[in-house]
Amino acid sequence: MDFTMVIPVLIAFVLSVAAGPVVIPVLRRLKMDQTEREDGVKSHLKKAGTPTMGGVMILFAIAVTSLIYVREYPKVIPVLFVTIGFGLVGFLDDYLKVVLHRSDGLMPMQKMALQIVITAIFAFYIVKVAKIPLTMLIPFSGGKYLNIGWFAIPILFIAVIGTVNGVNFTDGLDGLASSVTVLVATFFTVVAIGTKSGIEPITCAVVGALLGFLLFNVYPASVFMGDTGSLALGGFVASTAYMLQMPLFIIIVGLIYLVEVLSVMIQVTYFKKTGGKRFFKMAPIHHHFELCGWSETRVVAVFSIVTAILCLVALLAL
Repeated sequence: MDFTMVIPVLIAFVLSVAAGPVVIPVLRRLKMDQTEREDGVKSHLKKAGTPTMGGVMILFAIAVTSLIYVREYPKVIPVLFVTIGFGLVGFLDDYLKVVLHRSDGLMPMQKMALQIVITAIFAFYIVKVAKIPLTMLIPFSGGKYLNIGWFAIPILFIAVIGTVNGVNFTDGLDGLASSVTVLVATFFTVVAIGTKSGIEPITCAVVGALLGFLLFNVYPASVFMGDTGSLALGGFVASTAYMLQMPLFIIIVGLIYLVEVLSVMIQVTYFKKTGGKRFFKMAPIHHHFELCGWSETRVVAVFSIVTAILCLVALLAL
């Protein structure tokens, strides 16, 4: 077993923890406060005023740690590019919303266009430069790969942008997106080390950065990651899965992300079709459980346990 990979976890953890006392007061001074929906879960109204955009702490820790290893591990570059790229889109969105008080942040079309550009550069890189095949490892197949030819490219766009927005929807409770994603990152780290894939330092860095961030983000959170963090983490999960030729495994380990997205889609569709009736008490689904009487910490614990079990299932599926 390669124990040297404990080091990037520790480096990123220390950087993330050290960034907290520096970044959080700055975010407070810049008035980068979370605003809560008046029609939302009533217990969330007390969160108004908690600084957001804490994702910069995660990005800082991941970037610095990855750059230490980049000469020996050049394959971290595409994953780092996608992680930072989506993080910057999130940062721009947060900045417009919170600092410039443009309530919607980036326009949906602007946001989508930027996401498509980052995904296109990533797709070009892995196909033309890194020469990574777009065949996908099939879970529980004993090592068989699915080859869907040129159709793999549109699937890549759907998978990357879908995962990014799934993590974004999951980020709605103290520590939820961080807890779920640290488990997903741990799964990918085990696979990356086991297959000597060359991206181990960045998967380890994400684990360390998130563990450090969780110290400030568990209930009651003193900082939120904002879109800066959630979009970056979605980019990380999707790009890592593609570097390992395992996008089909996102459906297993990232099932929580998928359920969060589907809950929003079902809610919106049902609302339109029935002229204003709701399928869930509130979407995304974590708010539905809160309105059913679950505490915030219970929702986070249950979603994390489900993800941990799914990561073990995914290991069996290899």
